[in-house]
Amino acid sequence: MTTGPLRLPDPASVETVLASLEGQSADAKLAPALNKAFPGFAFTVATIGDPYWCNPHAVIAADGTRLGEHRAWIERELAELDGDLTAFWDRHREGGKKFAEWRGASAFALAPTGPGVTDFVQLSLGREIEVMAGPVVGPYRPYSADHLFEPTWVSRDSAAEAQQLAGPVYRLHGRAGGGIVHMRSFLARWARIEAEQRQAQRPELENRIIREVGPDGTRDTAFLDANPEWFDFVPRENRFFADWERSSACPHRIFNHWSFDIHDLEHHGRREIGFIPRPLRFPGERLLAEDGVSVHRLMERIEAVDEEVGLPFAWFFLMTHGYWVDPDVGEAIAQGLRQGRVRLPDRDAAVLLAWADWRYLF
Repeated sequence: MTTGPLRLPDPASVETVLASLEGQSADAKLAPALNKAFPGFAFTVATIGDPYWCNPHAVIAADGTRLGEHRAWIERELAELDGDLTAFWDRHREGGKKFAEWRGASAFALAPTGPGVTDFVQLSLGREIEVMAGPVVGPYRPYSADHLFEPTWVSRDSAAEAQQLAGPVYRLHGRAGGGIVHMRSFLARWARIEAEQRQAQRPELENRIIREVGPDGTRDTAFLDANPEWFDFVPRENRFFADWERSSACPHRIFNHWSFDIHDLEHHGRREIGFIPRPLRFPGERLLAEDGVSVHRLMERIEAVDEEVGLPFAWFFLMTHGYWVDPDVGEAIAQGLRQGRVRLPDRDAAVLLAWADWRYLF
């Protein structure tokens, strides 16, 4: 990596690179093509098993001839039949016409921009293949034209079951926000936006009263007295990286183990920004806090998770993700630490106990 300032990738340049990739060689050539287009970067690519599909986009005859764009073809055929759905269904139940669609999975291209834990750039991509998805009509008469435009009679459980027509093709996702992110800048922006939005609520919160009714009568408490930490709030996204930096995981580059499903948008006049972390490596089985399991047994299991994933303290970050490790596992181990029944490295114990005092989950 060069020592001078790096020119961060821009959407137009990234899309030019993606458009230059060809068919079956796209997977192997993606990272080298990005590195060539953006000198100083060393991109790696990770694909996440997060399947999705796009609406049908083409109609194909039995002999492989493309008959046109899917919606336009249906509208044209219906117009010839005066909109008669039954006649349309009867006409196309036989003949072998099928529709094609793009099916994909999330992919990420990541490259360091410096030595810090947040010093990296991430490109959020989709890796898509075009498949022959299914017949243009289903086994039952369609109840509306919308049913034809968005067919529900085709299984999309496995792209392997469908005939591949083209691809893979890589596309840039979230072009307006989250598609290309420099993580350090993103986190700084998110912390600033969160602080500004909370400060904007100050006049209202200073006048808000919480009324509690108990056996001794009614008690009124000022909201800010009950929530003194309100303006010191740290977003969970920032805490995730801060916890990594002060834990045993710190010597490892975070983007070799995690990618980040980022959103940055306006919703009802409020800025919504954040991410969901996606593990690139995970254990073969979930770790649950089962009744009757001792904290010592849980310690053995989290060590096994770390070994399987190949990262110290991996279990903690998988726990914040909320699926692979049950958060109750963290609570049980934190309690064991406080009671002196188990030990963790000092830095990891500090992270876990702070989390137990102020939970965050994704």
